[in-house]
Amino acid sequence: MNNNKDSAGSAFVLGALLCVGLALLGYFVSGGIVRIRALDRTVEVKGLSEREVPADIAIWPIRFNEADNDLNLLFLTLERKNAAIEAFLKKRGFKEDEISVSAPAIQDRQAQGYSDTQIKFRYSGASTLTVYTRNVDSVRNAMKDLVELGKQGIAIAGQDYEAKTEYLFTRLNDIKPDMVEEATKNARLVAEKFARDSQSGLGKIKRAVQGQFSINDRDSNTPHIKKVRVVSTLEYYLAD
Repeated sequence: MNNNKDSAGSAFVLGALLCVGLALLGYFVSGGIVRIRALDRTVEVKGLSEREVPADIAIWPIRFNEADNDLNLLFLTLERKNAAIEAFLKKRGFKEDEISVSAPAIQDRQAQGYSDTQIKFRYSGASTLTVYTRNVDSVRNAMKDLVELGKQGIAIAGQDYEAKTEYLFTRLNDIKPDMVEEATKNARLVAEKFARDSQSGLGKIKRAVQGQFSINDRDSNTPHIKKVRVVSTLEYYLAD
């Protein structure tokens, strides 16, 4: 009989301890979940930085077309006009190593199936001189004087796809650190305002992603001025 009572008492004590243990475990687990959820309270914000910068390289193709029934005369005309364009460019300060002349593109229209009644000249040729320079202003000024070449009988092709002037900005590394800093500061200002509005405190950065830099023309009329843009994404912890 005493053994039964002792066994029952031990079982009761064991059960009570088990209940208390489960209760404490539940308390700590639930408290841990609350703390984990508190850590997961974050805000994700974006910060923008933009700059307008002048292009530092110009690539200026100068293209013209000629036609003739005599192939030799066509080549002579192309050479003569190429020399005239080179002289025009050097007079405006461009160095010889900034000027390159591409091989002329010649077409035999008769060989392409055109009949004699359809064409006036059998051969047509196109020549392109390209200026590659860091003196962007000189390119823009020289383009205004192309009328002088016209007076010499050189009809310069328009700014089509094959003869479009390009302006490049290559000093991104010089401004990148300041722009990243500015984007990060702007993102933090947004995060701080959100924290104030939500009656929270702003904690440490949980995650930061630097976006890709983009370089585009400011507009179609000023391709020599570039707009550099970057967006940084930051995620901050929020605290009560």
